[in-house]
Amino acid sequence: MCNLYTLAPWEVRQLIQHYRLIGRDFEEVMRGRNKTLDVYPNRPAPVVVEQDGQRIVRQDMLWGFPPFRLGAGYGTNFRSLKNYLWCPWLDREHRCVVPASAFSEPDKNTPKGAVVWRWFERADKQPFFFAGIWRPWAGYRGTKKVRNIGDHTLFSIMTTEPNGIVEPIHEKAMPVMLMTPEDVEQWLQGVSVEDALKMQKPAPDDEIMIRPDATKAA
Repeated sequence: MCNLYTLAPWEVRQLIQHYRLIGRDFEEVMRGRNKTLDVYPNRPAPVVVEQDGQRIVRQDMLWGFPPFRLGAGYGTNFRSLKNYLWCPWLDREHRCVVPASAFSEPDKNTPKGAVVWRWFERADKQPFFFAGIWRPWAGYRGTKKVRNIGDHTLFSIMTTEPNGIVEPIHEKAMPVMLMTPEDVEQWLQGVSVEDALKMQKPAPDDEIMIRPDATKAA
């Protein structure tokens, strides 16, 4: 898990308002967006953080911590909490929540070269948050066409074991989904790391579903 997720601006606007997480930046972030946003590694996405005692939405974060070695992929998700790449950023100051409408996983039951990506969403069709962490970082985050060397802010998403809906498609992991205001509060406000990490558990089977639409890998 998972290197692709999506969010619909109108759904997320409602989500932020419902959870009372609106910050002064949010309308600026979403203004003019009427299309669903697909988020891939090393792309910017809205992320809710606590700053100066308020929760605000930041748009300048790139998805993925630095690769753990040269040539490796970006650290888009984390599960092992003892890894040196994640441990320093599990404190309350660096926890965040990432709004989403659905996430995608490659279906292990489809053939190589024609892999189908399945989309998972809430059974009630409502958006949700991923539990995440963020960090500052300086270095190269560009592409062959566009060089991007400098100071960056990065985020990563916490995962857990898959539930009964995800496991038949993708047995490795699923993202930690925060689906109630209480979930969000415990992740962001947990004074100790141990208290916040009680949220590292799979969503109940009856609360998520597979979308009927799918995407075939190129």
